[in-house]
Amino acid sequence: GYNDVSFHGSDQIPTPNIDFLAYNGVILNNYYVSPICTPTRSALMTGRHPIHTGMQHKVIVGAMPYGLPLHETVLPQYLNQLGYHSHIVGKWHLGMFKWEYTPLYRGFKSHMGYYQGCGDYYTHTYEGSPTQWGLDFRMDKDVLWNCTGQYSTSLFRDRAVRIIEDHNVSQPLFLYLPFQAVHSGNGDEVHLQAPNSYIDKFSYIENKDRRTYAAMVSALDDAVGDVYDTLNRRGMLANSIIVFTTDNGGPANGYDNNAANNFPLRGLKNSLWEGGVRGVGLVHSPLLSRQGYVSNQMLHVCDWLPTLVSAAGGRSLLDETAPLDGVDAWAMLSHDGPPVRSEMLHNIDPLEVKAALRVGPYKLLVGQINLEYGQWFPPFQLSGDETRLHYLNFTDDLDPRQEAFGPSVPSNRVGAPVTVHCGSKPENASTNCSPEVYPCLFHITSDPCEYNNIAQDNSDIVVAMLERLAEYAATMVPPANKPDDWRGNPALHGGAWVPWQ
Repeated sequence: GYNDVSFHGSDQIPTPNIDFLAYNGVILNNYYVSPICTPTRSALMTGRHPIHTGMQHKVIVGAMPYGLPLHETVLPQYLNQLGYHSHIVGKWHLGMFKWEYTPLYRGFKSHMGYYQGCGDYYTHTYEGSPTQWGLDFRMDKDVLWNCTGQYSTSLFRDRAVRIIEDHNVSQPLFLYLPFQAVHSGNGDEVHLQAPNSYIDKFSYIENKDRRTYAAMVSALDDAVGDVYDTLNRRGMLANSIIVFTTDNGGPANGYDNNAANNFPLRGLKNSLWEGGVRGVGLVHSPLLSRQGYVSNQMLHVCDWLPTLVSAAGGRSLLDETAPLDGVDAWAMLSHDGPPVRSEMLHNIDPLEVKAALRVGPYKLLVGQINLEYGQWFPPFQLSGDETRLHYLNFTDDLDPRQEAFGPSVPSNRVGAPVTVHCGSKPENASTNCSPEVYPCLFHITSDPCEYNNIAQDNSDIVVAMLERLAEYAATMVPPANKPDDWRGNPALHGGAWVPWQ
């Protein structure tokens, strides 16, 4: 979540290693992702918006027999043409019903991790539904049965470090490291998990869920530091580009049994409010001509593919491929240069009948936008906050109880946190927008917390953005979602999630 890293000003969770990368790289302060993970991962891997790959509606769950279309060229396939050795460590979640949809068939030389969207951090099992449960952990095509009791963040860190240590530095390396942290575990089991040694560090957070969540973030931060240190030991940093990005806004206020936080942004994961789509992001590299600054230029997750391929010297490969939705932002990021995009589509979901579009400073929301998710949720701090701070009981400014987090969080900051300034919250902030009745319009640059719906006084802008939204919709492919296939049940495959078609 936006408020889960200390370079964004979190007073509960210090993230010194991620902060170091941010303050000494480029902090992406106008960076956006999709509201949920499969769509974002598809955009990252293809450079194409989810509406053009069929990934725009929800996520792949359990034995649903679909995935990222095979005709799409993905990031490692581009980089491999430039001599790269590509590896993935962690979460895939772009299809696994046939081997052809899994990482080894899509450009990666190796994969340690899991195919589905979540799971237990210690048993590495995944519950697709109450009747679909099994192990989802593997090295390449082999199921790993012997990792029970080992924390996934540590396992993924160790595997990433080993790949770097064993790599021939005369060849280029692409390491895709999508950690499991800080996703919730299985629905019917323990939701938030971390080693006790990390949980004990956050005794000043009384709320158990938030305390454990903070521990999960801290373990992730340490893992990032270990990967950085390994690159440094091997002499690879001088020619490396490190990108850190979330895949969606934080699941705040108990959504998905989680305790993430996006405050003061509005909304949470799986919503089109800023809290669902404004991502935590940075890029760190000695190859950047300018470093140590905050970029306020618009950037979308689908921009990473053309940006990284271009930085790797593959601009001609992009010219030969089908048109991408992403744009090459390497020159912009490297020089703090002029903007490369003036608009971005957050999503069009034809099944849930909702959409959001950003053009310049304006954001349009239309359709069945869930207003329950569209509130301003402060971070849990006290026991019972998971019930008391629900939006129905908490709609005003930050509760004074939340302003003091007990003992001061240790600060190793090397820069000034980049925070969101909302301005005054009007009394009708929760009620002035009903997008299922009439589109809502927000001026995001001056109103990042989406307090003031200005649609009524700007009908010309609303009409123009609706027309632009219609142009996007005309290019959309149908959602690829499929119902469960009973043949994918792990019970039919020795208790493990494996490709079944």
